[in-house]
Amino acid sequence: MTTIKLLRPALAATLLASVTACGASAVPDVSPGPTAGSASAETRRSANPRPVAAIMPDVIGGNAGRAHEQMGSDTDVIFKDASGQGRPVDDPAAWKICTSQPGPNQQITDFPVVFGVVEVSESCKDTVPE
Repeated sequence: MTTIKLLRPALAATLLASVTACGASAVPDVSPGPTAGSASAETRRSANPRPVAAIMPDVIGGNAGRAHEQMGSDTDVIFKDASGQGRPVDDPAAWKICTSQPGPNQQITDFPVVFGVVEVSESCKDTVPE
């Protein structure tokens, strides 16, 4: 029993040190700032996105799905059925681009970017002007 009485203070000190160490590591010493690993949290879209300083690529005649990927997730893009039939564009990859606002090689100064599209099997010649 003498051994247990002698080890009890050492055991208590070790236990206290480990609890204190765990508690200290949970509280950062500095305020959290942007880090390389937090980029995904910073790229969330705001309620009022601002125009980007970019030039509209010439995507006329191209696949709407690929153009949407090319524009990037920071750009608000709307697809409108250019045939005048008012069809929803549920799968942009099944549509091709006939028009864009802003036009090709123009600066993007306003959101959303609007693509006038028709189904891949259709012709852009049959589009209805806005």
